[in-house]
Amino acid sequence: MSVPCDRISDAGGGEPVTPGSPRIYLAGPMVFALDPIVIFDRMKALCLARGVVGVAPLDNQIGLEGIAPGRHLLERIVRADIALMEQLDAAVFCLDGFRRGPEMDTGTAFEVGFMKATGKPIAGWTRDTRPYPARVADFFQYAFGQDLVPAPAGSTGGTSGSLRDPDGILVHSEGCVQNAMVHIGIELAGGIIASDTDWEQAFSRAVGSVATQLLGSWTGPASPP
Repeated sequence: MSVPCDRISDAGGGEPVTPGSPRIYLAGPMVFALDPIVIFDRMKALCLARGVVGVAPLDNQIGLEGIAPGRHLLERIVRADIALMEQLDAAVFCLDGFRRGPEMDTGTAFEVGFMKATGKPIAGWTRDTRPYPARVADFFQYAFGQDLVPAPAGSTGGTSGSLRDPDGILVHSEGCVQNAMVHIGIELAGGIIASDTDWEQAFSRAVGSVATQLLGSWTGPASPP
């Protein structure tokens, strides 16, 4: 299944879409929202303001709406999403916690790895400015009323972090907003991680960073936070 440029909405205004405009995959749990079209339309408008075209996973799932939930539908969706990533020029990923937890949507995490392997420009964004260990600590306190405990250097088990959760599992990724494999993986691919409590600001900086790689120039902030 293919998504031609003339089928992609330019909702919200911006520069006209042209066949040569770079196209960016908009990855994240937004697809599960009650009204994802509204969210994606705003994202697409922000993309157009930076000279690129935003493409939602839903744009390559036309015709699947009437299929009953189940493995058959899910396989069609997975195939459609993979095909879309193969078509497009770059991707930006939402790294927000999913279902009230500290971890990002695992489907999006898969897509980070997939796009990293293609060598295409990628970037991440989040409206949660806390570092990953703080996200985990706050989650355990909120959900279970339990605290993380120190993990002294040189103690048994993994020592890449300074804390353990109540189950004894190491909490690492200091200085990252998500697991280091995602955060640092994106950076090693040449991308940025933009964080801002205003999601539009974070998203726009992420889009701007891949637009710079694709177009060679951008008028947005000189560097991410």
